[in-house]
Amino acid sequence: MTNTIANPDRVKPGKGMATPNRSLERGISVLRAFRAGSSMLGNSEISDRTGLSRSTVSRLTQSLVESGMLEYVPQFRAYRLGVPVLSMAHAMCDGSTVLRVATPLMTEVATRHKLNVGLAVADDDDMVYLESFRYSRRQSLRTIVSGLRIPIALTSLGRAYLATLSETNFDITMREMASRNPGRAWLSIRKEIELAVQSVRQNGYCVASWQPQVVAVATPMQIEGYGTYVLNVSISTQQTVEEVEATLAKPLLSLAASILAAISRIE
Repeated sequence: MTNTIANPDRVKPGKGMATPNRSLERGISVLRAFRAGSSMLGNSEISDRTGLSRSTVSRLTQSLVESGMLEYVPQFRAYRLGVPVLSMAHAMCDGSTVLRVATPLMTEVATRHKLNVGLAVADDDDMVYLESFRYSRRQSLRTIVSGLRIPIALTSLGRAYLATLSETNFDITMREMASRNPGRAWLSIRKEIELAVQSVRQNGYCVASWQPQVVAVATPMQIEGYGTYVLNVSISTQQTVEEVEATLAKPLLSLAASILAAISRIE
Protein backbone atom coordinates (compact mmCIF):
# COMPACT_ATOMS: atom_id res chain seq x y z
CA MET A 1 0.00 0.00 0.00
CA THR A 2 1.41 3.35 -0.99
CA ASN A 3 1.86 5.80 1.85
CA THR A 4 0.28 8.80 0.17
CA ILE A 5 -1.42 10.80 2.88
CA ALA A 6 0.86 10.61 5.89
CA ASN A 7 3.09 13.51 6.77
CA PRO A 8 3.10 15.53 3.53
CA ASP A 9 5.24 18.03 5.44
CA ARG A 10 7.95 15.42 6.04
CA VAL A 11 11.40 17.00 5.82
CA LYS A 12 13.29 15.73 2.76
CA PRO A 13 17.06 15.86 2.18
CA GLY A 14 18.36 18.36 -0.34
CA LYS A 15 15.56 19.51 -2.61
CA GLY A 16 13.76 16.18 -2.53
CA MET A 17 14.41 15.71 -6.25
CA ALA A 18 16.37 12.44 -6.17
CA THR A 19 14.82 9.54 -8.08
CA PRO A 20 13.13 7.14 -5.63
CA ASN A 21 14.57 3.64 -5.38
CA ARG A 22 11.67 1.37 -6.29
CA SER A 23 13.26 -1.81 -4.96
CA LEU A 24 13.84 -0.17 -1.59
CA GLU A 25 10.29 1.18 -1.53
CA ARG A 26 8.92 -2.30 -2.22
CA GLY A 27 11.07 -3.86 0.47
CA ILE A 28 9.84 -1.32 2.99
CA SER A 29 6.24 -1.97 1.94
CA VAL A 30 6.79 -5.64 2.81
CA LEU A 31 7.96 -4.70 6.31
CA ARG A 32 5.02 -2.32 6.70
CA ALA A 33 2.62 -5.19 5.98
CA PHE A 34 3.30 -6.52 9.48
CA ARG A 35 0.96 -5.02 12.07
CA ALA A 36 -0.09 -5.90 15.60
CA GLY A 37 -2.27 -8.99 15.48
CA SER A 38 -0.45 -10.47 12.48
CA SER A 39 2.85 -11.71 13.87
CA MET A 40 3.44 -14.05 10.92
CA LEU A 41 2.59 -13.60 7.25
CA GLY A 42 3.08 -15.80 4.21
CA ASN A 43 4.03 -14.53 0.77
CA SER A 44 0.41 -14.60 -0.44
CA GLU A 45 -0.78 -12.53 2.52
CA ILE A 46 2.04 -10.04 2.02
CA SER A 47 1.14 -9.85 -1.66
CA ASP A 48 -2.49 -9.09 -0.80
CA ARG A 49 -1.51 -6.37 1.68
CA THR A 50 1.08 -4.66 -0.50
CA GLY A 51 -0.38 -5.10 -3.97
CA LEU A 52 2.93 -6.58 -5.13
CA SER A 53 3.06 -9.75 -7.21
CA ARG A 54 3.86 -12.98 -5.38
CA SER A 55 7.06 -13.43 -7.36
CA THR A 56 8.23 -9.95 -6.35
CA VAL A 57 7.30 -10.62 -2.72
CA SER A 58 9.20 -13.91 -2.80
CA ARG A 59 12.38 -12.17 -3.95
CA LEU A 60 11.99 -9.39 -1.40
CA THR A 61 11.29 -11.68 1.56
CA GLN A 62 14.37 -13.75 0.68
CA SER A 63 16.52 -10.60 0.75
CA LEU A 64 14.92 -9.43 3.99
CA VAL A 65 15.60 -12.79 5.63
CA GLU A 66 19.23 -12.64 4.54
CA SER A 67 19.53 -9.14 6.04
CA GLY A 68 17.92 -10.25 9.31
CA MET A 69 14.92 -7.94 8.97
CA LEU A 70 12.63 -10.95 8.61
CA GLU A 71 12.79 -14.45 10.08
CA TYR A 72 11.43 -17.46 8.20
CA VAL A 73 9.33 -19.96 10.18
CA PRO A 74 9.42 -23.19 8.12
CA GLN A 75 6.65 -25.07 9.95
CA PHE A 76 4.21 -22.30 9.01
CA ARG A 77 5.86 -21.33 5.71
CA ALA A 78 5.60 -17.76 6.92
CA TYR A 79 7.70 -14.81 8.03
CA ARG A 80 7.90 -12.70 11.16
CA LEU A 81 9.78 -9.49 11.89
CA GLY A 82 13.40 -9.90 12.94
CA VAL A 83 15.10 -8.52 16.04
CA PRO A 84 16.80 -5.63 14.14
CA VAL A 85 13.36 -4.07 13.62
CA LEU A 86 12.96 -3.74 17.39
CA SER A 87 16.44 -2.26 17.67
CA MET A 88 15.54 0.34 15.05
CA ALA A 89 12.38 1.28 16.93
CA HIS A 90 14.35 1.65 20.16
CA ALA A 91 16.95 3.79 18.41
CA MET A 92 14.21 6.03 17.01
CA CYS A 93 12.65 6.59 20.44
CA ASP A 94 15.97 6.95 22.25
CA GLY A 95 17.22 9.52 19.75
CA SER A 96 14.06 11.64 19.68
CA THR A 97 14.53 15.12 21.10
CA VAL A 98 10.77 15.60 21.14
CA LEU A 99 10.20 12.47 23.23
CA ARG A 100 13.05 13.32 25.59
CA VAL A 101 11.54 16.73 26.26
CA ALA A 102 7.88 15.73 26.26
CA THR A 103 8.00 12.58 28.38
CA PRO A 104 8.60 14.13 31.84
CA LEU A 105 6.11 16.91 31.15
CA MET A 106 3.47 14.41 30.02
CA THR A 107 4.08 12.26 33.09
CA GLU A 108 3.67 15.22 35.44
CA VAL A 109 0.35 16.29 33.88
CA ALA A 110 -0.99 12.73 33.79
CA THR A 111 -0.15 12.20 37.46
CA ARG A 112 -1.37 15.58 38.71
CA HIS A 113 -4.69 15.56 36.84
CA LYS A 114 -5.25 11.77 36.82
CA LEU A 115 -5.50 11.76 33.03
CA ASN A 116 -4.36 9.63 30.14
CA VAL A 117 -1.81 11.58 28.09
CA GLY A 118 -0.54 10.51 24.67
CA LEU A 119 1.76 11.72 21.91
CA ALA A 120 1.40 10.50 18.32
CA VAL A 121 2.36 11.13 14.70
CA ALA A 122 0.61 10.33 11.43
CA ASP A 123 1.47 7.33 9.28
CA ASP A 124 -0.71 6.33 6.34
CA ASP A 125 -4.37 6.21 7.50
CA ASP A 126 -3.38 5.94 11.16
CA MET A 127 -1.92 7.84 14.07
CA VAL A 128 0.93 5.99 15.77
CA TYR A 129 1.47 6.43 19.49
CA LEU A 130 5.04 7.37 20.38
CA GLU A 131 4.34 7.54 24.11
CA SER A 132 1.36 7.19 26.42
CA PHE A 133 0.78 7.50 30.15
CA ARG A 134 -2.43 6.01 31.52
CA TYR A 135 -3.65 7.47 34.81
CA SER A 136 -7.41 7.66 34.29
CA ARG A 137 -9.33 6.33 37.29
CA ARG A 138 -11.32 3.90 35.17
CA GLN A 139 -9.99 1.06 33.06
CA SER A 140 -9.90 1.78 29.32
CA LEU A 141 -11.04 -0.80 26.79
CA ARG A 142 -7.64 -0.51 25.12
CA THR A 143 -4.09 -1.07 26.22
CA ILE A 144 -2.12 1.85 24.82
CA VAL A 145 1.56 1.20 24.10
CA SER A 146 4.19 2.82 21.92
CA GLY A 147 3.63 1.79 18.31
CA LEU A 148 -0.13 1.28 18.65
CA ARG A 149 -2.02 2.47 15.59
CA ILE A 150 -5.43 4.15 15.73
CA PRO A 151 -7.49 5.50 12.80
CA ILE A 152 -6.94 9.10 11.75
CA ALA A 153 -10.54 9.62 10.65
CA LEU A 154 -12.18 8.59 13.93
CA THR A 155 -9.95 9.96 16.66
CA SER A 156 -9.14 13.31 18.23
CA LEU A 157 -5.46 12.71 17.48
CA GLY A 158 -6.13 12.11 13.80
CA ARG A 159 -8.56 14.97 13.37
CA ALA A 160 -6.20 17.40 15.08
CA TYR A 161 -3.51 16.27 12.64
CA LEU A 162 -5.80 16.79 9.65
CA ALA A 163 -6.31 20.39 10.77
CA THR A 164 -2.63 21.08 10.05
CA LEU A 165 -2.82 20.06 6.39
CA SER A 166 -2.93 22.57 3.58
CA GLU A 167 -6.24 22.85 1.74
CA THR A 168 -4.82 20.85 -1.16
CA ASN A 169 -3.45 18.03 1.00
CA PHE A 170 -6.63 17.98 3.09
CA ASP A 171 -8.78 17.54 -0.03
CA ILE A 172 -6.50 14.79 -1.35
CA THR A 173 -6.64 13.01 2.00
CA MET A 174 -10.42 13.22 2.18
CA ARG A 175 -10.78 11.77 -1.33
CA GLU A 176 -8.46 8.87 -0.53
CA MET A 177 -10.24 8.13 2.74
CA ALA A 178 -13.63 8.30 1.00
CA SER A 179 -12.47 5.80 -1.62
CA ARG A 180 -11.59 3.35 1.16
CA ASN A 181 -14.76 4.03 3.17
CA PRO A 182 -17.68 4.09 0.70
CA GLY A 183 -21.23 4.58 1.90
CA ARG A 184 -23.27 6.84 4.12
CA ALA A 185 -21.12 6.25 7.19
CA TRP A 186 -18.29 8.19 5.57
CA LEU A 187 -20.52 11.24 5.06
CA SER A 188 -21.12 11.41 8.81
CA ILE A 189 -17.43 10.94 9.56
CA ARG A 190 -16.48 13.63 7.03
CA LYS A 191 -18.83 16.07 8.76
CA GLU A 192 -17.29 15.28 12.15
CA ILE A 193 -13.80 15.78 10.71
CA GLU A 194 -14.74 19.17 9.28
CA LEU A 195 -16.17 20.30 12.62
CA ALA A 196 -13.03 19.08 14.40
CA VAL A 197 -10.76 20.92 11.96
CA GLN A 198 -12.79 24.08 12.52
CA SER A 199 -12.46 23.63 16.29
CA VAL A 200 -8.68 23.27 16.07
CA ARG A 201 -8.39 26.41 14.00
CA GLN A 202 -10.66 28.39 16.32
CA ASN A 203 -9.80 26.94 19.74
CA GLY A 204 -6.51 25.11 19.25
CA TYR A 205 -7.97 21.66 19.96
CA CYS A 206 -10.71 19.20 19.03
CA VAL A 207 -12.73 16.61 20.92
CA ALA A 208 -13.76 13.08 19.95
CA SER A 209 -15.41 10.12 21.62
CA TRP A 210 -15.01 7.13 19.32
CA GLN A 211 -15.11 4.54 22.11
CA PRO A 212 -17.90 4.10 24.67
CA GLN A 213 -17.42 6.35 27.71
CA VAL A 214 -13.98 7.54 26.56
CA VAL A 215 -13.55 11.21 25.64
CA ALA A 216 -10.30 12.62 24.25
CA VAL A 217 -9.12 16.14 23.50
CA ALA A 218 -6.18 16.70 21.13
CA THR A 219 -4.01 19.54 19.88
CA PRO A 220 -1.37 19.56 17.12
CA MET A 221 2.19 20.76 17.64
CA GLN A 222 4.06 21.80 14.51
CA ILE A 223 7.73 21.74 15.44
CA GLU A 224 10.24 23.18 12.99
CA GLY A 225 12.68 20.52 11.88
CA TYR A 226 10.61 17.72 13.40
CA GLY A 227 7.25 17.89 11.65
CA THR A 228 3.79 17.56 13.19
CA TYR A 229 3.19 15.85 16.51
CA VAL A 230 -0.22 15.55 18.14
CA LEU A 231 -0.83 15.56 21.87
CA ASN A 232 -3.98 14.32 23.55
CA VAL A 233 -5.51 13.85 26.98
CA SER A 234 -8.40 11.52 27.69
CA ILE A 235 -10.48 10.02 30.46
CA SER A 236 -12.95 7.18 30.82
CA THR A 237 -16.09 8.87 32.08
CA GLN A 238 -19.86 9.09 31.93
CA GLN A 239 -19.69 12.88 31.70
CA THR A 240 -20.86 14.61 28.55
CA VAL A 241 -18.37 15.60 25.87
CA GLU A 242 -18.97 19.25 26.73
CA GLU A 243 -18.19 18.69 30.42
CA VAL A 244 -14.99 16.84 29.61
CA GLU A 245 -13.93 19.50 27.12
CA ALA A 246 -14.32 22.20 29.76
CA THR A 247 -12.12 20.20 32.13
CA LEU A 248 -9.40 18.94 29.80
CA ALA A 249 -8.79 21.69 27.25
CA LYS A 250 -6.82 23.98 29.55
CA PRO A 251 -4.30 21.39 30.85
CA LEU A 252 -3.86 20.05 27.31
CA LEU A 253 -3.04 23.43 25.79
CA SER A 254 -0.81 24.30 28.73
CA LEU A 255 1.11 21.04 28.30
CA ALA A 256 1.56 21.63 24.57
CA ALA A 257 2.86 25.14 25.23
CA SER A 258 5.32 23.80 27.82
CA ILE A 259 6.65 21.18 25.40
CA LEU A 260 7.08 23.69 22.58
CA ALA A 261 8.80 26.17 24.89
CA ALA A 262 11.17 23.51 26.24
CA ILE A 263 12.12 22.38 22.73
CA SER A 264 12.74 25.96 21.60
CA ARG A 265 15.18 26.47 24.47
CA ILE A 266 17.43 23.61 23.35
CA GLU A 267 17.45 24.38 19.63
